[in-house]
Amino acid sequence: MIPLFVDCSGKRVVICGGGEVASRKVAYFSGEADVLVVSRSFSQKITALPVKRRVLDVSTVSDDLIEGIIDGAFLVIGAFSDPAQNNRIKNLCTARGILFNNADGEAGDVIIPSVTMGENYTLAISTKGNSPAVSRFIREQLEQRYPALDEMIALQRDLRAQLKQYQPSPARRNAILHEVLNDSALWETLKKDPARARQQVTERFLHE
Repeated sequence: MIPLFVDCSGKRVVICGGGEVASRKVAYFSGEADVLVVSRSFSQKITALPVKRRVLDVSTVSDDLIEGIIDGAFLVIGAFSDPAQNNRIKNLCTARGILFNNADGEAGDVIIPSVTMGENYTLAISTKGNSPAVSRFIREQLEQRYPALDEMIALQRDLRAQLKQYQPSPARRNAILHEVLNDSALWETLKKDPARARQQVTERFLHE
């Protein structure tokens, strides 16, 4: 498997299940894709989200009916508590070339990572399904250790553009960007006062 970032706008995602696991999957795709949730019941978290819902006990219906539901889907997610039902849906997706993620059962061909994001970045972490707890731990550590990450990325973007005007040497430009990144005091200032941090960088590195 290789990691990819995919624009899911306008793409159909079918999520099978209505419990806590399904809720997390629905929240992940809600607002980013055309989501249909299929289950005999739905958690309050799912009913509060702007997604389509279809009440259905999948265990009692034919494969033909399920095929009709998943037809044309970009991605299907099996999030039932019963692995056998998830595996059944996986097999139907595999036969039709539809991407599948399995929350519990035989591995599908898509892994949904643990994600942390800001205005300027998205970081996705996966242990290839071996330990979701470790993925979550790494995400939480990143969020705790680098609360000013969004500000640093914005600062690096603007500083890089300004250095191209004031500093003719590419090697020196790269050295300055890395020096800023490795300045622990600057990270602290960014967290408390981004404007002051930018002023400090300007005074140190940008000259007419």
